[in-house]
Amino acid sequence: MGFFERYLSVWVGLGIVAGIILGQVSPAMFEMVAAMEYAHVNLVIAVLIWLMIYPMMVQVDFSSIKDVGKRPQGIWLTLIINWLIKPFSMAALGWLFFRVIFADWVDPQSANEYIAGMILLGVAPCTAMVFVWSQLTKGDANYTLVQVSINDVIMIFAFAPIAGFLLGVSDITVPWGTLLISVILYVLVPLLAGVATRALLNREGGEEKLTTFLDTMKPWSIVGLLATVVVLFGLQSPTILSQPLVIVLIAIPLLIQTYGIFVLGYFSARWMKLPQDVAAPACLIGTSNFFELAVAVAISLFGLQSGAALATVVGVLVEVPVMLSLVAFVNRTKHWFH
Repeated sequence: MGFFERYLSVWVGLGIVAGIILGQVSPAMFEMVAAMEYAHVNLVIAVLIWLMIYPMMVQVDFSSIKDVGKRPQGIWLTLIINWLIKPFSMAALGWLFFRVIFADWVDPQSANEYIAGMILLGVAPCTAMVFVWSQLTKGDANYTLVQVSINDVIMIFAFAPIAGFLLGVSDITVPWGTLLISVILYVLVPLLAGVATRALLNREGGEEKLTTFLDTMKPWSIVGLLATVVVLFGLQSPTILSQPLVIVLIAIPLLIQTYGIFVLGYFSARWMKLPQDVAAPACLIGTSNFFELAVAVAISLFGLQSGAALATVVGVLVEVPVMLSLVAFVNRTKHWFH
């Protein structure tokens, strides 16, 4: 893991502080950014999100999917957790905490938006950082690539229907047109661009040129993430300063969801007698989130200053330290697996 990835939570924390300060010092600047919108898509945020997502999509190799039949158990575990369990458990936790446990502390409109942000996180399984988690646990790199590639294909078709269903069940109005445009803009188009770029680089220089390109793009991906954090928290600055506990309230169900899903996946993998180098990435894919997509869709659906956008950014803040703790746990329990 590189220097920036290792301390990503620190950079996100600093971005939050910078955003809150700038939001108080220069609110007109953020109002101008918020006004740069077309068809419910903020153009500034769209560029930043693309800067984050595109390098990740270049890593996906769809030719690896042909090997899926060799060891299907880990694939099935990942798919069941990602698409049949995780979105629904996240929606249930959001409803439990913001409609019941925290009902006296959060107004109903804000509660709905926080639940929406959590749902969008739950429906977006990780596609990028999981390569880092797999490497840190000495997971099978090729198998991890197969898992990620299959999840990306499914995401194109399943993200909008599942998100729309869960938002509707939670009594949140679903602007279907905006949701579908978001999937096309932030999943399908960058995925196709990544596939085309990967094919071009492989044809011109092979794996070495591809690696060089990814190393060059990686800092820009982090710049896009941090700039997005600054913009979001600059716009949310008045709300956060007037309600400082809101970030803690959002983080609590997110932490419960993350650790709970990991426990379910990890002990299922042990019961299935998966090899450790397959079990580790299979569980970590299901545990972590494609927060870049969740942030982009939350902004498109609910706006830059919404509670949904804030909830997805809190997901960024808590994910890295939590995932590092799980990586450490996996490495200490390798003897549990054959």
